[in-house]
Amino acid sequence: MTTTPAHLHGLLARPGAEALRHSRIREVANAGAGRDDLLAFWFGEPDEVTPGFIRDAAIASLNAGETFYSHNFGIAPLRQAIAEYSTRLHRPESVERVAVTTSGMAAVQLAGQALLTPGDRAVVVTPEWPNVVEVPRIMSAEVETVALTCSASGWTLDLDRLLEALTPETTVLFINSPNNPTGWTMTAEDRDAILERCRKTGTWIVSDDAYERLYYEGNGATPPSFLDAAGPDDRVISANTFSKAWLMTGWRLGWLVAPEPLMPALGKLIEYSTSCAPVFVQRAGIAAITQGEPVVTRTRDRFRRARDFLIRELSRIDGIEAPTPPGAMYSFFRIAGMRDSLQFCKRLVADFGLGLAPGVAFGPEGEGFVRWCFASTEDRLADGVARLRRGLRA
Repeated sequence: MTTTPAHLHGLLARPGAEALRHSRIREVANAGAGRDDLLAFWFGEPDEVTPGFIRDAAIASLNAGETFYSHNFGIAPLRQAIAEYSTRLHRPESVERVAVTTSGMAAVQLAGQALLTPGDRAVVVTPEWPNVVEVPRIMSAEVETVALTCSASGWTLDLDRLLEALTPETTVLFINSPNNPTGWTMTAEDRDAILERCRKTGTWIVSDDAYERLYYEGNGATPPSFLDAAGPDDRVISANTFSKAWLMTGWRLGWLVAPEPLMPALGKLIEYSTSCAPVFVQRAGIAAITQGEPVVTRTRDRFRRARDFLIRELSRIDGIEAPTPPGAMYSFFRIAGMRDSLQFCKRLVADFGLGLAPGVAFGPEGEGFVRWCFASTEDRLADGVARLRRGLRA
């Protein structure tokens, strides 16, 4: 009996690629396509355009003819600016440990490509943005999730359970704090315990730091970060982005901070994926990171007010449990009796023009919850709450 080689089975991709989850957020968003009356809060995106001085830097770069390739790791002025920025927020940082990437998602993906091989074991703290959970699966690695738990006082990490999951067979831990979708933020004590455990097991930590500037405790302080505690030889990679704090989601610009011995491999992976970020986008990044601290402060303060308004309004609705998130830009709230968040969110779109993200999009741990991005004006949030009330009564 002969068998057909796997690569000849029809017109399908390899099984690992076919098995990747479709975005349930996009599925809901597609259901609302073409509606003029839609209030959309499903994507993690600020509602303001990028500030003018950042756009002007990109325009000036284009007018200067900077339309050619750059270094795989990014232009020197941007790498230096990122190193100085990281030094201000955390510990002294070396430019040799900085790589510019085409988005924060690309940064996480590159880290996964550099560290994981088929059959490796990765641990992910969930609920989590689905893209991060799928990165190890793209590399044909095995994924174990450790779920946060929710109570009226907020989301918490079962530290003992996570430490137990981090064994010598664990290649990588992916962790996002402040967390999308829950807003959970790691404590310094948990960070130190996780770092110490990973040192013992030889496990890499890939820390998704996309929301570190959207932290609402401590009067503008940054939340506990692995970059505060790790030494240059620790197996710690920080992935970050310009998207959220500087209102630059569409620019697709991010960065990695990684140990120097890993940098040559990262450089090759960047070369074989995008080669480099566009120079004019990098010039915009320089303007943002060197001149944009007032933007970060104003954005954080505005989102804090929006958070407080939305949580207050949601908490007035019977059957909704909406803990106050200490970070990020989302309310991840439970609706009593709701068992199918995907169908619930599709119904909200179809019948009430309200676009929210289904909790199941963030893993099975998120079922029964809905995510609402509160990076918006109070008027829009109030209209959205009124539509949600109608949807719950229907």
